Formats: sequence, structure tokens, C-alpha cells
Amino acid sequence: MTSSRRTAAALAAATALLLALGAAGPSATATTDVEDVVAAMSEDELVGQMTWVHVYGSGAEDRSRAAENRARYGVDTPADVVRKYALGGVLYFAWAGNTDSPEQVADLSAGLQEAASAGPGVPLAITVDQEGGEVSRLGHPVTDLPGGMALGATFDPQLARGQGEVLGAELAAMGVNVDWAPVADLNTNPDNPVIGLRSLGADPATVSELTAAQIQGLQSQHVAAAAKHFPGHGDTDVDSHTGLPVVAGDPAELAAHLEPFRAAVAAGVDIVMSAHIVVESIDPDMPGTLSPAVLTDLLRGDLGFEGLVTTDALDMAALKQLPGNPLDDGDIAVLAIQAGSDILLAPPDVDAALAGVREALATGELTRERLEESVTRILEWKVERGIWDGAERPGLDVVGSPDHRAVAAAIAERAVTLVRDEGAVLPLDPAAGPVLLAGAGSAWPERLTPLLAAEGLTVTERLESGTSPSRGYRAAVRSAAEGAAAVVLAVDDLRADAAQQALVTELAASGTPVVVVLAGTPYDYAAVPGEVAAVLASYGTSTVSHAGVAGVLSGRVLPTGRLPVEVTAPDGTVLAALGSGVRRTEEVTPAAVTFTDLPGTQDDAVEVPDVPGAAYLLDGQTLTPGTHPAEGTVVVTAQADPPSAYHLADGADARWEHTFDTAEATPDAAEPAPAEDGDPAGWLLPAIVATLLAAALALAARTLHRRR
Repeated sequence: MTSSRRTAAALAAATALLLALGAAGPSATATTDVEDVVAAMSEDELVGQMTWVHVYGSGAEDRSRAAENRARYGVDTPADVVRKYALGGVLYFAWAGNTDSPEQVADLSAGLQEAASAGPGVPLAITVDQEGGEVSRLGHPVTDLPGGMALGATFDPQLARGQGEVLGAELAAMGVNVDWAPVADLNTNPDNPVIGLRSLGADPATVSELTAAQIQGLQSQHVAAAAKHFPGHGDTDVDSHTGLPVVAGDPAELAAHLEPFRAAVAAGVDIVMSAHIVVESIDPDMPGTLSPAVLTDLLRGDLGFEGLVTTDALDMAALKQLPGNPLDDGDIAVLAIQAGSDILLAPPDVDAALAGVREALATGELTRERLEESVTRILEWKVERGIWDGAERPGLDVVGSPDHRAVAAAIAERAVTLVRDEGAVLPLDPAAGPVLLAGAGSAWPERLTPLLAAEGLTVTERLESGTSPSRGYRAAVRSAAEGAAAVVLAVDDLRADAAQQALVTELAASGTPVVVVLAGTPYDYAAVPGEVAAVLASYGTSTVSHAGVAGVLSGRVLPTGRLPVEVTAPDGTVLAALGSGVRRTEEVTPAAVTFTDLPGTQDDAVEVPDVPGAAYLLDGQTLTPGTHPAEGTVVVTAQADPPSAYHLADGADARWEHTFDTAEATPDAAEPAPAEDGDPAGWLLPAIVATLLAAALALAARTLHRRR
């Protein structure tokens, strides 16, 4: 090939690459469109985009809940609410009639998006609290996933990512594009009334890793994740739904609570939700939701977060309980925007909030520019997340699919923690006789009966409704225990319930082996007397969590779960350390992988050792032992395989990262590479390509910068 033909080919190839890079990145047209849309909005429409509220009804034009919509918003239907305020987003709740079935949810989503096409024509953020566990607004046939602390007990980022992928795929199928998850709070206060089982645990490093994995899983399905509740709600003993939590915020403790949020930001989380709590070391006067020091200085400044900031629900009681500082709904909306919030989530009186913002604009407390800043951020996010152009979503057949249920079952089984097993009571022997099942009504022991029977155990029941066992019920259980081979006793909130404690103590003295199942928080272990033979923590009362317990009780599942929190006695004595748990699987220590990084890229490789009981993964795909080509930045992780038979040794290295050098080998300076005819120096072609590539990358970078 002649020099001129080679040069022309290089120019064509580089130009094609430049165009491809431009097409792959956010387009300048999209940016200009957002700017034009924002500039054309009225001030009320700007506030509408920042306002995300719930609506009553199962369909966009459903009038069956008109009285409730009229009382709150002055209009009759969900679509009317969207059109009246030019809403930026809506929230789905079962109590609002929004979540009857996947088909109904999908139809409601489509109808509300149609309603949003009026006015400014901006599509809606459609949101739901679907954390898994006790905060799951969408029920059967949506996959029943265990909650945060169950996931934390697995200590497995692959399962965390899998959970996020399941949530994201099922929500996307129903037209939901934001999940108010994950909970990134470290639960360090055993008396926390609002976080508890929703938290992944108390260890900053583990919670950070699992939080990042959940976010990546969710957002891989084109559903936004929202890390909550910044700067950390896990050390409180007051529920911000009903009161105002205040924490000192010791610098070392605060740094620990911020770690999962730093990890969330690094993982590219779309949204961060504020907490209605006062952290005295940051701002002694204002809760995080209303504090510039928290949302602007700390979140935007220190953590470098560039995504969307949302308030927690503004209809919670905390914000109206500031000592000596009574606030109305208009005050709260203005202060939240001034603090740095982009989204006003669920204001109880939208008209009052809107009036407050109008007044602040008139007095100069707020400016139109400040509103445009947030709305531009919201609209650009809608473009980037694929909401604006109606990105393709999966079909409804993914909802509750067998593959998704298998992920939920794996989390539940791997979560079950054998805290104690004196005398090796477990697994239960079917040949020893019937198992008596009993417990507090709030622990839902009746869900265990068919699950234990399916595992091959003979079960007799003594059940009673209510959280506190009555004297008569306790006597009946003691009597029934005399003829049982073992008693399985499910409890919930044991530390706070004297009647449950009495039942546990009485059964422990009966002479029949007792297995206590902690269906609430594992902190209840502090109230279990030493005479109890075995204690399991399941981290939830749902059927999927009980199924994990049944598997361990029968021996089909070998316990691998570990406590994600520390359990102490009232005097501070450690009763069960963070990370502890009796594991019956075989321990394995993964050997390190080897990276071969030679000049150039053609010989770069990762070598995977052959370790029985350990699997090595790259980008979620299992690598066979041997040598595999690699390039760029590579992260290889190891996990127990199969987890039903093995567990990784505590503290074992299970993650290896390497960035391969792409530089070519340097030729001998005394022997320059030969030049072809017409290119005597041999430099023209690479110089042209390099110049065009640099121009392409610069253009892409400028476009991305404009979009931000």
C-alpha cells in the first residue's frame, strides 16, 4: 500500500472512531434540549419537577380514590395530580392502591407517563421503596427478597449485586425507574427503632462493599439506586417518622458511618437521600435534610457527589419538632432547597410548599437560577438513565421468575447464622420423633410448618396470635414439649418482651432440646438464656427467610452465615462478636491469581490457580483454572464453590486487581524501525492517528462536561 493510500485509510478510520465516540457519549443536542426545556419552564413548573409525591389509585384515570386525591391535591385522579403540578416524580404504595399486580403497576406507570407528556412534556421518575425484607411495597408475585441484614450476614458482594439485579429487572418491567434503596446506614445502635434489619450491618468495610455491589446491580438494569439515609441513621434510638433523632457525631464514629456513602458515590449511585436527624458535630441546629453543612459542604464538597440529592419523605414528624423553631410546610420546602436538595419528596401539603417557594423567590431568599440548577440536574439524569427516551425494558415474565427466586433463596440460606449449638443438636433427626413448633405471633412461626414438613420432618404446632404469649399458651407449649424430640421456638423482639422471655426460659428448663430462631434482630441473642441448646438468626419473618431456617434445621443446608453486628450484654460484655457464627462447611483459602504483564497487550494474561472449594470470577463470569487473556483494569474475585459445602477462611484474600500496561516494547535505538516508501521517518501515520484520537477524546470529554 502506498503512503498516500495508507494515510487516507488512517484518516478514514480515525474519523470513524471520532464519530463513534461522539455517538456513544451524551449528545450536544440532548444537552441543548434540556437547557431549552428548563429555560422555558415557569417557576411553578420548575418546583413541580422538584416535587415527587404519592398518588391514590390503581390507574392513571382511576376515580375510585378521588376523595383522597381531592383532599390532598384538589383533583380527582392520579393523572390529574401529575398534570396539575407538572410533577417530576411519583411514589408507589400499597396503601395508596398503586400495587395490586405487576400488570396493574405497569399500566399505571404507562398512564402516568402519558399524563406527564402534557405541560413541559418531561417524563416522570416513577419510584418505590423496594429494599427487600420488611420494607417491600410490592408483594407477590414480585420476588420475595430477604432484607439488608440478611444480605449482610452472607458477607458476599456477588449476592449483593445479584439482589440488585433482581430488584432492578423486576422494577424496570413494571415501569419503575427509581428504587429507594439500598440502605447504606451502619446499624451501630441495638435500640435503633427504624433501621435495624434494614441495615447491612455494623462493619464499615463490609457494608461499603455490599452497598456498592447492590448499586451496581440495580443500575445495570437501568433503574436508579438511592443510597440512604445520609449522613447515617444507624446510631439513633428515635424513629424520625415520629420524632427528631439527635446524635453527637463523634468524628471517628461519623467517619465510619460515612464510609458506605463514599463507596456509593464511588460506585456511581444516581441519588443520595438525606436523613431527618441532627448530627451535632456537623450542624447542631438543623437536621441533615435542612442543613447546607450536611448536603452542600459534606455531601457535595467532601464526598464529591454530583448526582441527585433528595430529602427523605417530608411528611415525617421530625422536621416539625425542632426545639424553638416551628416550621410549616413552606418553610421546610425552602430550607431543603437552600440546603442543597434537588427533590422535595412527599411534602404533605404541595400547595403550601409551592406557596412557600413562591414567597422565597419574591423576597430573594431563593432565585430562579437555584431552581434551574436542580431541574437541569434532574432532567439530565432522566436523559442519561434512559427515562426521557423510554428505554427498552424487560417483559413482565421476569417478575418472580424461577431464576430470581433462586437468588432470593440463596441469600436466605446463606444468611442463616448458627449462633450457638451446644451438644450438636442440629441438624434435627427426622427419626427421633416429632418437632414441636411454637413462638410469638409476630415471628410468623406458622410459615415454618409446611417448610419443615417439606424437609422431611414431622411437625406438631402450638400457635397463638399476638406478640406476647399468654400464660395459658405458655402452659400448653410446655405440656406439648414433653412428647417432642425437639422444640423450635420462633421469637421476635425478644429483648423487649417479658412474656416471650418467660416462654424461652420455661422451655429451656423442660429437658427437651430447644432451638430458638431469632426472626427479629440478632441483638435479641442477649436475652436468650444459656440453657437453650441452639440459636439461629434468620434476620426476617418472611417465607423466604423461614425457608432458609428450615433448610438448616433439616441439614439440607449447612450454615455459613455470620453475624453482621456485635451483640453485647447490658454491661457491655461481648456475647457474640461481629463476624462470628458456627459454620459446618469446610474452610478454604483461595490462592492468589497471577498477572502476566508484558510490553504490549498480546501476551497479557491472568493465571487462575486450581483450588478445590474456590471459584474465581471476572466480571461475574467464572474462570476455569489456567491462563486467560486480559487487558485494561481487571478485578478477579474468589468465592466458595459450592457455598453449600465450603466457606472462605476469615480474613482470606479474595480480591485481586491489576491494570495492564499498554506500552509497546521500545525498539533498540541503534536500529530504528524500517520506513516504507513515501514515509521516510515512519512517523506520519501514527502521528495522524494520535492527533485524531486526541481530538475525539477531547470532544467526548467536553460533551460529558457540558452534560454534567
